[in-house]
Amino acid sequence: MNWKKTLLLFIMCATAAAIKAQSLSEKATDFLNLLSEELRTQALFELEDEERYNMNYVPIPRKGPTFHDFNEKQKAAALDLLQSSLGKEGFRKSQEIMALEKVLRIIENNDDDKMPDGRPRRDPLNYHFCIFGDPASKAPWGWRFEGHHISLSFTSSSGKVSSSTPAFFGTNPAIVKSTDQKGKEVLKEEASLGFQLINSMNEMQLKSTRFNEVAPYDISSLTNRKVETLTPLGISYTALSEGQREIMLQLLNVYLSTFEPNFESEFWDKIRHAGIENLSFAWAGSLQPGAGHYYRIQGPSLLIEYDNTQNDANHAHAVVRDLTNDYGEDVLKEHYKKHHN
Repeated sequence: MNWKKTLLLFIMCATAAAIKAQSLSEKATDFLNLLSEELRTQALFELEDEERYNMNYVPIPRKGPTFHDFNEKQKAAALDLLQSSLGKEGFRKSQEIMALEKVLRIIENNDDDKMPDGRPRRDPLNYHFCIFGDPASKAPWGWRFEGHHISLSFTSSSGKVSSSTPAFFGTNPAIVKSTDQKGKEVLKEEASLGFQLINSMNEMQLKSTRFNEVAPYDISSLTNRKVETLTPLGISYTALSEGQREIMLQLLNVYLSTFEPNFESEFWDKIRHAGIENLSFAWAGSLQPGAGHYYRIQGPSLLIEYDNTQNDANHAHAVVRDLTNDYGEDVLKEHYKKHHN
């Protein structure tokens, strides 16, 4: 299968999956209606509230109720909202990353490490739900799901996901080396396809792609509300062989397949219209697992970063940013232009 057929297959699969209609607004409204007045107050914010842009992926105190606060019906509705906002792979990753908190608690063996509320710092229930705006109205609204190593921001309009970035997934350990979860690697494809691509390159390609022998300590976009314009680094998509292009598209699909199918299809269209040929792939650090490494996929409207340097290169961070529509920027701009002069 050549790269053009590979790209077409990815787009066709995403489009077919998008046919299944759903109203995200109804899911969010059902969730809110199940909450007590106190929990609703904790969960609800205005759409324009600055809290919507308060992205973090470390274990810190956050706003919004957590699974600790929910009864079984509320938990089920919360998970239904999350599952409806993500693709199958995105939901899987979220659940497995949450479960890694139990692994960390065993590995670190530090029962004295507590959050300010007295709960353990490593806690699979300590993930927060915040709703921005009114899902029951016809106006755009948003919501966030966040905790240690997960930060997902959604914007919805017309009952569907219109923005699903920033989308951050992290794993510690990247590969579990003990406990009954030994061998678990949540972001396995993100790592393996990255190494497959970089190690397929000839000497000249490698010289263009590897911009530093030492990997940065973390992703460059961090938690910034707006990603600064980054100088394109690495090798152009057009400079790759046909086989390498297929690997790069597979890697890109790993990231996009975490998204809800309608949004995934629209994101593919956006990347395609901006020009697949305008994508680039850059690498820093070790060419083999076990030492710090980093890569970046970049295009006119896209930034994907993967970094694994901490904890002896067994602690991975991965993020997708839409450089024009993070937090629904484009969608909201169009809405305000149309409805608020």
